[in-house]
Amino acid sequence: MAVKIRLRRMGQKKAPYYRIIVADARSPRDGRFIEEIGTYDPNTEPSSVKVNEELARKWLSNGAQPTEVVSRLFKDAGITK
Repeated sequence: MAVKIRLRRMGQKKAPYYRIIVADARSPRDGRFIEEIGTYDPNTEPSSVKVNEELARKWLSNGAQPTEVVSRLFKDAGITK
């Protein structure tokens, strides 16, 4: 099973709020997921990112692939692969 670390869109129209989740690559964007590991709010200035580093490192070491946006957020938070 291919596992991805990606964003799940939440919030209202034109006011997105994202949760960083671990999900099967075949599941839809806002569908079923395995675990929630953080949040990302682009509406604040500067954007706020909260990530459980322990869980993120665990999933990365188990072979989960982050998307481009999530890998950038991890890089800014100091979590590298």
